[in-house]
Amino acid sequence: MPQKKLLPGQSCFSVFVWLLGVMINLVALSAAGVAYAAESDDKAEQRKYANVKTRQRQAVGKNCANKLQGIQEIFSGETELTADRYSQIIHELQSFLETGCTSSYEKSQVYNMLGFAYYSVEQYKEAIASYLSMLAEPKVDERQKTTTHYTLAQLYLIEENYSQAAKQLENWMADAIIVSAEGRVLLAQAYYHLERKQEALGLVNTVIDEAVAKGLTPKEGWWLLQRVLYYEKQEYQRVIDILKQLVTHYPKQTYWQQLGGVYGQLEQNINRLVSLDVLNLSGGLSSERQLLSLAYLYLGAEVPYRAARIIESGLASGAIKVSGKNYDLLGSAWLQSRETEKALIALEHAAKLSNSGEIWSRLSAAYLDINRNADAVRAARNALRVGGLKQTVLVQMTQGNALVNLHCYRDAITVFTQAAENVKSRKTANQWVQYITGEVARRDRLTESGADLPSCQQP
Repeated sequence: MPQKKLLPGQSCFSVFVWLLGVMINLVALSAAGVAYAAESDDKAEQRKYANVKTRQRQAVGKNCANKLQGIQEIFSGETELTADRYSQIIHELQSFLETGCTSSYEKSQVYNMLGFAYYSVEQYKEAIASYLSMLAEPKVDERQKTTTHYTLAQLYLIEENYSQAAKQLENWMADAIIVSAEGRVLLAQAYYHLERKQEALGLVNTVIDEAVAKGLTPKEGWWLLQRVLYYEKQEYQRVIDILKQLVTHYPKQTYWQQLGGVYGQLEQNINRLVSLDVLNLSGGLSSERQLLSLAYLYLGAEVPYRAARIIESGLASGAIKVSGKNYDLLGSAWLQSRETEKALIALEHAAKLSNSGEIWSRLSAAYLDINRNADAVRAARNALRVGGLKQTVLVQMTQGNALVNLHCYRDAITVFTQAAENVKSRKTANQWVQYITGEVARRDRLTESGADLPSCQQP
């Protein structure tokens, strides 16, 4: 802050207490959780303040100045004051109002210090009452009065009294020479809680647009408030635009999660997939639900290999629960990736864990694909035994094919005859029966001629 020259008749201490009011504003701002970094053009604003004509401030009398100076020495000299010490200070300050500091201007400075003391021990209602008493003094310094409106607004926000917070901020904006971006965002927050959301959006949009126009990066909190306001208006594309700014300038995993969620609401699954995968690569996906969602997105995008690796890694780390359902999903992903051996391992785990007919059915088909025919027959029998199949005939067809490969022709005819009972598979099943019957006759003739043919290897 630039050095200020004393006005005629003004004591050093009267300047000090005015500066204390500014300091309190900054402390309270941090306590309210809404502190922001100073804008880049702070120096320009300070120069504007330096040129403002103000009336000569009242002087603090010697007796009052000595008393307040003693309190200030305690504030600045003792690094960590206890609650009891603050209680003593508050008692002393209250006594000053009766003796020593009796003029209106002096009382305003006592109330200012009282507000700070009450704030320091988190007695916010008492702090508010002190600052209101300060404002009520007819001789209060006008500039200090303006900054106190801002301080009161922050205290009212702490107390969740949004209507009074808005009122104080509106008073501050009306009186202040420079209306900071932070103050307008505070007012936007108050308006948001008062359901004056369109006004809130107008304020925060203006603040962000002005920052961008100056080549500055808007504060993270500004974008967060803007995001909430657009989200509640269901303007999701605008929310996406804001989240893109956040992941660019304030990269956090939570913003990638939110970006993926909004893409999901818009059914932009490829964009959602990219958002979640970026998050996963940075270690931001840890729950089973998140990892499986990403795996399903990859399956939907016809990239089953990536889905399988995500599930496999999650099962190994414990992030994904070991269950028949999850191993079945892994097996299906490996099958779609044409990684049959890996699919078999996963499906074997799944079948043992869940004893599901459908899983046994997929396992039987996988065994048949790699010519493990005896295993295919056993898995098919388990599938038919457990039941709960969507299409029993598919299992029968798999079993019949495996039996043919094992030269168990008569058993195969029995299975295909059963499959022929289904209208949809009747034609194919009967063709198999016809083929096998001919093959059996051919083998019989060869055997009679002395040929040594492989016999049925019954599983």
